[in-house]
Amino acid sequence: MNTDIENLFKDRVLGHPAGLMILFFTEMWERFSFYGMRILLVLFLTAPLLSDNPGWEWPRENALALIGTYASLLYLTPIIGGHIADKITGYKGAVIIGCFIMTLGHASMALEMTWSFYLGLALLVVGTGFFKPNMTAIISEMYKGKESKKDGAYTIFYMGVNAGAFFGMMLCGYLAENYGWSWGFGLAGIFMFLGMMQFWLARSLFGKVGAKPERKEKQEAQAAATSSDEEKLNPFTLFDKVLIAVSAIGGLLYLFNDPVSKISNSNLLSFELLGLDGSNATVLTALILFLILIITRTFRYTTVIRDRIIAVAIFGIFTIFFFAAFEQSLGSMTLYARDYTNRSLVGSASMIFKVVDALLTTVPLIVITWVLYLLFKKTYSRIPMSNLALALAFVGIWSLVIWRLVDKFSQVGNEVEASWFAILNSFFIITL
Repeated sequence: MNTDIENLFKDRVLGHPAGLMILFFTEMWERFSFYGMRILLVLFLTAPLLSDNPGWEWPRENALALIGTYASLLYLTPIIGGHIADKITGYKGAVIIGCFIMTLGHASMALEMTWSFYLGLALLVVGTGFFKPNMTAIISEMYKGKESKKDGAYTIFYMGVNAGAFFGMMLCGYLAENYGWSWGFGLAGIFMFLGMMQFWLARSLFGKVGAKPERKEKQEAQAAATSSDEEKLNPFTLFDKVLIAVSAIGGLLYLFNDPVSKISNSNLLSFELLGLDGSNATVLTALILFLILIITRTFRYTTVIRDRIIAVAIFGIFTIFFFAAFEQSLGSMTLYARDYTNRSLVGSASMIFKVVDALLTTVPLIVITWVLYLLFKKTYSRIPMSNLALALAFVGIWSLVIWRLVDKFSQVGNEVEASWFAILNSFFIITL
C-alpha cells in the first residue's frame, strides 16, 4: 500500500498527486449532474401543464414534500454505501457502482413518465449512497503518512464540487427551461456517464488505493477495532438497540408518509396523539427516543470521550440549521425566484447582465481547463482513454457554454432563468 501511495505522488499537479485531479473531475461531473437535476425538480413538478414547457402542475406543498424526502434519503444511504465499500466492494468499486446507478437514474428521469420519474429518484438515492462517502475515503487513503497535505487536497476536491454544481445548475437549467425538461435531465445523465468512464478508465492509476479489501486487511482492521473497544468498552445494550430500531422506523415512516399522504391521499399515520396528527406525533416520538439514546450512551463513556461527543453534538446542532437553510435553494428559494422576481431585463440592464454572466461562466471554466491541461501533461501516456473521456466532456461543456452565450447575446432583451439564481451559491463558496 505504501508503494502505491508513493507511486501516486510521483506525478504531481499543483503539488498534489495526479490521482487527486482524477477525483476532482469525477466529483465535478457527478455534482454537475446531481445539482443540474436537483434544481429542475421543483420547477418541473410545479410547472403548468398547459404551457410552452409543460410540467406536472403539482401543488407546491406536494412537490416540496417529495423533494424533502428525496433530500433526506440522500443523507441516509451513504451510511449503507460506506459500509458495503468497507466490507465488500472497496472504495473504487463503490464509486463506479454509484456512478452507473446514477447514470441510469438520470436516464429514467429524462423519459418524463410517472414510473420512470420515481424510479429515477430511487436510483439516484441508491447511487449517491455508493458514491458520496467513498470519494473522500479514497482521498483519505491516498494521503496516509502525508497528513500535512490532506487539508489542501480536500480544498481542491471541494472546489471541484462547487464548480460542478455551478455549471450543472446553469447549463441543465438553461436547457430545461428554454427547450424542455428532458433536455435538462438528459444533459445531467450524459455528464454523469462521462464522469464514470473517466474514473473507470483511470482506476489503474491508484494501484491498490481504494481497492477491494483483502481478507488479511479485514482481519487486521477487526483486530484493531477489538483492541480499541477493550480500552473503552461501551457495548450496545438491548435498550439501546430498541431505541435505535424504533427511532429509525419512526423517522422513515414520517419521511415516506409525508409525500404519500399529500400526493396520493393515502395517510399511513392517520391517527391523533395528544392533539398532534399522526405524522408529527411519530417524528417527535422518534426524535425524543433518539435523544434519549444519545444522552444515555454519552454518559456511559469516559470523561474524555464524553467531552468529545458533546463538542461534536454542538457542531451538529449548527450543522442542522445550516443545511435547513441551504436546502431551501432546492425548493422555496427557486420558487421565489420564478414566481416573485422580475426576471425580465431590457436596455443597459440586459447588456450588463449578459457581460457579467459571460465572465462568471468563462473565467472559472478557463481556470479549470488549465488544470485539465496540467493533468494531461502528467498522465497522457498512463491513462490515455481516461483523458479522452475527460477531453470529450470538456469539448461538450465548452460547446454548451459558447452556444448559450451566443444565444443570450443575440436576444434583444433578456429573461433570466429561475435556475440561474441558484448558481450564485456555488460561485460565492468558490470565491470564499
